[in-house]
Amino acid sequence: MKNKEKKQIPVIGQGINKKAGITIFTLVMLIMGVIIVCYHNPLANQTDELVKKIIACTLIVIAVIAFIKFYDKITQLPFELYQNRRLIWRLAKNDFKRRYAGSYMGAVWAMIQPVVTVAMYYIVFQVIMPQKATLVGEGIEVPYLVFLTAGLVPWFYFSEAIVNGMMALLEYEYLVKKVVFKISILPIIKIIAATFIHGFFVLVLLIIAWFYGFTPSLYTLQIFYYSFCMFVLVLAISYTTCSVVIYFRDLQQIVNIALQIGMWATPVLWNLGSFSKKAQMLVKINPLVYIVEGYRSAIYEKQWFWEDFYSTMYFWIITIGLFCIGALVYKRLKVHFADIM
Repeated sequence: MKNKEKKQIPVIGQGINKKAGITIFTLVMLIMGVIIVCYHNPLANQTDELVKKIIACTLIVIAVIAFIKFYDKITQLPFELYQNRRLIWRLAKNDFKRRYAGSYMGAVWAMIQPVVTVAMYYIVFQVIMPQKATLVGEGIEVPYLVFLTAGLVPWFYFSEAIVNGMMALLEYEYLVKKVVFKISILPIIKIIAATFIHGFFVLVLLIIAWFYGFTPSLYTLQIFYYSFCMFVLVLAISYTTCSVVIYFRDLQQIVNIALQIGMWATPVLWNLGSFSKKAQMLVKINPLVYIVEGYRSAIYEKQWFWEDFYSTMYFWIITIGLFCIGALVYKRLKVHFADIM
């Protein structure tokens, strides 16, 4: 009798059934679409604005259709992560400690790395080859070291987290072969461990900015938002890469090469504002541009993230899409993980 009652409960997780889940997601995306359609910037080129609205609404429609069709496969992953949140936190701390186990200074090495990195750039760009201050929005002059560090901090976070997330299943191979263990939590464990190091990088960035006169303000709190954006983006990508790399080991080398190219394709070392509007739109297809520029905005530009309306909407639509793709790929390929390993 009890078994029959359990089968009759249409709940997937946390009291949300399929119908309610689809309704909530569709409603949220509908609200997002209405906001995009109704938003108007009188200073923007109206043709460009229309193109952005059409692209955004098309992506929203595709997302809703895909979510309805693959609901069970897409929602299983976030539910598993939520249900195992305490275990994830404990394992992430252990992973961070294990990385430096056996060394005399332990986790102190994680703090030394950003200091040495910034010191190296200071010597190169301020002492050996002095760079001029970078001119940003509204005529603000920013020392090149501050400009550069504000771009490097999110990029270092992305590059480390994306590699660690990709290799999570291979590194914890012994857990993948255990039937009872939820291996879906492994990528997020590696990304959280990378976040610990990123936190110290951010602290170094704030100290450097303060030294050059950019004192922290309410706008600086947006670093938490942009760090969260990076976390979700990397997590979304990692579920695809960690699944595919088990079948195609050459993906490791491809990702490493892509990261080298990506550092130059993303405005880490150069100023996006020096490009034409058309070129900027093309570069902004890369969702990392939103985050890198956001870090800089939080440090020395007095601008809230919602003021860059289309970039914010575009980023979250793309990120949600990537997460859905990652969930589907992971669900499809994980049945053979143990056999291939």
